[in-house]
Amino acid sequence: MKINKKYITLIALGATLMVPLSCKKNFLDQTSYTQLTKDAYFNKASDGIALVNSIYDTYQNADLLKKSIWYYANFQTHDFFNWGNDRFYNYYAITTDFGPIRTFWQRAYVGISRANSAIEIIPEMKAKGILDESLANRLLGEAYFLRGMTYYYLAGSFGGVPLELKSVTDGLTARSTQEQVFAQVIADTKQAATLLPWREDLPASELGRATKGAALAYEGAAQMWNNDYAGALANFNQLDGHFSLMPNFIDVNEYNHQNNAESIFEVQFTVAGTQSWGAGNEVAWISDFSWPEEVSNFGYDYANPGLYYSYQAGDKRKLATVIGPGDENISPGIIGRGGIKVYPLVVAGFASSDPKVKAKYTGDDGKIINTCGTHANPWYGSDGDGLRTGFYCAKMWRDPNLDANSGNSTIFGAQNQILLRYAEVLLDKAECQIRTGDAAGGLATIKKVRDRAWGGTAPAVMQDGANYDGSASSPITDPLQMVYSEYRHELSGEYSVFYNLRRAGVAAEFIKKAYGTVDNNTNMIPNPNTADAKLDADNGLKLHGLYNTSLPVGRDLYPIPQLERGLNPNLTQNPAYGN
Repeated sequence: MKINKKYITLIALGATLMVPLSCKKNFLDQTSYTQLTKDAYFNKASDGIALVNSIYDTYQNADLLKKSIWYYANFQTHDFFNWGNDRFYNYYAITTDFGPIRTFWQRAYVGISRANSAIEIIPEMKAKGILDESLANRLLGEAYFLRGMTYYYLAGSFGGVPLELKSVTDGLTARSTQEQVFAQVIADTKQAATLLPWREDLPASELGRATKGAALAYEGAAQMWNNDYAGALANFNQLDGHFSLMPNFIDVNEYNHQNNAESIFEVQFTVAGTQSWGAGNEVAWISDFSWPEEVSNFGYDYANPGLYYSYQAGDKRKLATVIGPGDENISPGIIGRGGIKVYPLVVAGFASSDPKVKAKYTGDDGKIINTCGTHANPWYGSDGDGLRTGFYCAKMWRDPNLDANSGNSTIFGAQNQILLRYAEVLLDKAECQIRTGDAAGGLATIKKVRDRAWGGTAPAVMQDGANYDGSASSPITDPLQMVYSEYRHELSGEYSVFYNLRRAGVAAEFIKKAYGTVDNNTNMIPNPNTADAKLDADNGLKLHGLYNTSLPVGRDLYPIPQLERGLNPNLTQNPAYGN
């Protein structure tokens, strides 16, 4: 498998646009083009393929995937927090000039403009005989799907946004309503589903492209946003037999199980042969920025210990999702490279003559540490008093090829990023079944996901392992609350949880129940779980990056980027961010 970068120049949005093409796999070959008009350029099949390939490049960007979509899906829930320049996420004070949100908006609309061009040009190429019907239909379906999926994330994150559906625009379009945008998502993905093949009908060389299954899944998700649960359920049912749960949960996000049977759509990356901030979009820093600072010199995001406590006893998803003091990394890929003890910073720290440094890298047995810190010396980070909790995202700690900012400084990795997988569709399906009156069917669907989580049969009673403060939890008996709990425990550390909670209209209350959040508190708090004797004694006395700020009204949406409002005076701001 390889990746190449391709550049073409299009007349789009009334100006010449340089389009970088990159997506994974052999369906991208390297070509370079100079400025040409539309009629002069699109005169062979490879030109149409190149045009559609360019749309995929929208998502090969770490700022968009990690700092926009991933941050939104995980920081907004308080399941994870930020250390670094973006700590305002921890108390919902996102600014209108935050660069990655502007990147999200700009890349999304460049991708949409490319899709609009393809939707206009591909039928012309088909009519001229340049593209045969089968290839033209598939390419057109991909363009519709990618435009619809992009509007899905825009509407899910910002609410209503401008609907640009033509390749030429004056750039002054006002915002449509959120409902109207999701209606467009439904229309685009519905059209895509009529044109795209199932994944099993694609040749291996095309793996990573949009498929009929992906179109149906996103159409169903968009229908749920617009409260059409019956329509969504009909779409989700069509995926039966085309996707399946991986037998072992740990394998879902493993480096050597990319594009697996459970993955419905994932952004493709591959090693480009260089480790440089200027290396392009084929590699990214998405993974190792989540590792402990003691291993990576990064540690830019870390987990809420309350998430760790909340997993029910026996749930195999726990250590595959969140790792804490005294825990080994259970990723087969990381174990295969030798475990935590082989990372350069760990080796150097254990060999240090400084007793304080050596203690951080010494296990309870006196040997080099092979866990994510110890209970006596949690990995809080070395910044000041250590403004992290000591808990980290195990789903992002899977690429065995990375050393992060240590050793050979292998920072940029090739791990694909799964945006949607079958387990999420099953949970969406369960929510739809419950909302349409089939609670028994919904519980049976939830059981499929939970049984996999226990590697056999899940407990009949669902409840958190403990509350955020260490107190005993109560059984969860309401079917919809069961779905919300499963969204959290199945999908935390991925790209979905907050979107699902916001869609259901329960985000603020769910987070308050999960973490005891309080209004108008922007300060860190001590870990309230002082009853857990296994935790370091100072967890309940000192501050280690834990926040319990309630989600303010309106802050479930991102602000419209300030720069974009300057360019388009017709863009109104989301009310929680002023005028």
